[in-house]
Amino acid sequence: MGAKFGFFSVLVSLLSLFSFCYSENLDLNVKVVTSKANTDDNFICATLDWWPSDKCDYGHCPWARAGMFNLDLNNKILLNAVKELNPLRIRLGGSVQDQIVYQFGDMKTCPQMKKDDDGMFGFSHGCLNCTRWDQINDFLNTTGVKLTFGLNELIGKKKPLNESQEGGALVWEGDWDSSNAASLMAYSLSKGYKIDSYELGNELCGAGVSARVESVQYAKDITKLRELVNALYPDPTTRPQVLGPAGFYDKEWFNTFLQHTKPSVLDGVTHHIYNLGAGVGKTLINKILDPYFLSQTAQTFKDIL
Repeated sequence: MGAKFGFFSVLVSLLSLFSFCYSENLDLNVKVVTSKANTDDNFICATLDWWPSDKCDYGHCPWARAGMFNLDLNNKILLNAVKELNPLRIRLGGSVQDQIVYQFGDMKTCPQMKKDDDGMFGFSHGCLNCTRWDQINDFLNTTGVKLTFGLNELIGKKKPLNESQEGGALVWEGDWDSSNAASLMAYSLSKGYKIDSYELGNELCGAGVSARVESVQYAKDITKLRELVNALYPDPTTRPQVLGPAGFYDKEWFNTFLQHTKPSVLDGVTHHIYNLGAGVGKTLINKILDPYFLSQTAQTFKDIL
């Protein structure tokens, strides 16, 4: 395959060279015997994160006004670009989604996220208010994209006092408090907002990143989410899907989680892959352009079977 691809590249280069020399139009026909893979129409997905503008990595602070708290949702370039990518799924969540609370129901105050050395990822909790939620949904309605909303899984849980645990991030204990999520859903229903799916937590499975939840407890929590969604959305034709756990694949964790989750609970199992490495990696471009490197992640799916 590599030799054929190399020959094809040389052929295209030569044809291009001759076309420049003689200023002639050439028709290039490529005969394909078989397809390498099929891509679903709904393949394109983008994540809009909650990071504040002062989030910095590797000596750079790239977020500026790209986080959901300060992104200009009326920017015409952004609106047109998103429309052209349809069918597109927007995942609203990311690293700090388990630090976001929602100002609906009885919540009076709505604190802004700020730097905090004692907080996860170096930041305090942040808050989504009604006004911003309305703006987000206006953006979604205007562009016609589907929304997967990442819910805060750590509400109601307690950070362990013993910070000397081994085997990854600290295990947060206790049941998920679904009341804040219920208030957001109830408000969204009253406004007629269409949520395609709810995803519980971000990268809390396996060894976790900044926090983790044990598999049996997560199964219990996501079952509660399913019950909540079913109760608030009785019509199955308009009911949002329930997704999770949105983290790195760990065979033992996933096996135990799925064994404790009834078939009717989950609409989709989600997991994250960062096989390209850090954005500052010197070989990043080579990895992106190498289909054989990207295919290595297939082993993850083989391990599931």
